[in-house]
Amino acid sequence: MAGGVVTSSAAVQGQATTSKKSAFIVLTLLFFMWGFLTCLNDILIPYLREVFQLNYLQAMMVQFAFFGAYFVGSLIYFLVSMTYGDPISRIGYKNGIIAGLVIAATGCALFVPAAQFLLYGFFLAALFCLGIGLTVLQIAANPYVAILGSRETASSRLNLAQGFNSFGTTIAPVLGGYFIFKFFAGEHVSGADAVKIPYLGLAGLFLLLAVVVKMINLPRFTESDEIERSAGALKYRHLVLGMLAIFMYVGGEVSIGSLMVNFFGLPQIAGLEEADASAFLSFYWGGAMIGRFLGAISLGEMPASKKLGFMVLAAVASFLVIYGVVYLNSGITFTEVLPFLGFVVLNLIAFQFGKSHAARTLAIFSVLVIALLSLVVLMDGPVAFWCIIAIGLFNSIMWSNIFTLAIDGLGKFTSQGSSLLVMAILGGALVPLAQGALADAVGVQASFALPIVCYVYLLSYGLFGHKQKVS
Repeated sequence: MAGGVVTSSAAVQGQATTSKKSAFIVLTLLFFMWGFLTCLNDILIPYLREVFQLNYLQAMMVQFAFFGAYFVGSLIYFLVSMTYGDPISRIGYKNGIIAGLVIAATGCALFVPAAQFLLYGFFLAALFCLGIGLTVLQIAANPYVAILGSRETASSRLNLAQGFNSFGTTIAPVLGGYFIFKFFAGEHVSGADAVKIPYLGLAGLFLLLAVVVKMINLPRFTESDEIERSAGALKYRHLVLGMLAIFMYVGGEVSIGSLMVNFFGLPQIAGLEEADASAFLSFYWGGAMIGRFLGAISLGEMPASKKLGFMVLAAVASFLVIYGVVYLNSGITFTEVLPFLGFVVLNLIAFQFGKSHAARTLAIFSVLVIALLSLVVLMDGPVAFWCIIAIGLFNSIMWSNIFTLAIDGLGKFTSQGSSLLVMAILGGALVPLAQGALADAVGVQASFALPIVCYVYLLSYGLFGHKQKVS
């Protein structure tokens, strides 16, 4: 009889392990999807700018609507949590993920009537709805990945999931540029019709994922910690400064990516057509993928003697994936992208100087981005072209480093602090808007002086702002 109990217990444990693996596979696909959609905005901006004859400020309303939804959605969630308790804890992670998928699918589907009626405001409303859906997904999926296994391997799971997110941002410019500017565009296509089928397909994919999540057996977790009904997290100085750091980082990264296609089209830079420029955009976001994989190794617990070797292998493998995707779509030769490899080497060297310390690495990478942006503003041709692409490599670890530094030492206020940091994604709405206005006033190239301010602040946070002090 005892043997029967052991067999039954082993079977249950095996089922639980299988269930967690299935859940993680689904979650990594979700991370990929919202990375893909976030970066797809960089293709949508020049497309809608041409369709509606927008200036740069008006075109940047795309990012304002999308990332503004993150702020609004997170703020509402925070206020509800403070008043009534955590909504995800009440309905469960599974139902929270399904709700986010359905809302995101609705936002994608709204692109069809927006294109049909050819109303820019309708497009912005669709993007806002899509952003709300992705906000719910982030709130539910990020902590779920962390608790989907032992605490010791939580960081590993999150890094892997973020890697899939970066892969989504890498291939979005290639696939999005091909479908929107080439495959669904043509003489028979009028107005904004080229976005109908791609976004309708994405809506269908989100709904399919919702059905899959509903049908599979996801492990259920309950939150036993006492719910805090105060704003106690705000008394931590390093968290408050970290919120501004997240604001600056997301704002800087998004504003650079948003105007990059237009920047590549400038005669003094490369004079590329939009479809060709979108292919090179993949190296910007692909650089973030390379940097995140290298950061996972550099900032991990692997013995120092082995780190460099594994980082070189990870860099080579990631680069080949990025180049393969771009080459299949655009036919770019290996010789054309050699400068990017030089910056990958610089990235590896910078990690060595970081010495596996989050704040030190953040400061070093901020200095390098400031230098690269300065060259983007002051130089022309290939130098400015590759310097702006290389920024992606050094943006890579900033989110994770800022986030972990900001919530360190918060104790029972950790969850509350995390939600406040998510609200700071608002930077992705406001900074691109400001740079768009500056681009209208002084030109696209000169407007890249604005993100320098963002990275100067990130440098200060890496040097001083992260130090813990309760006010």
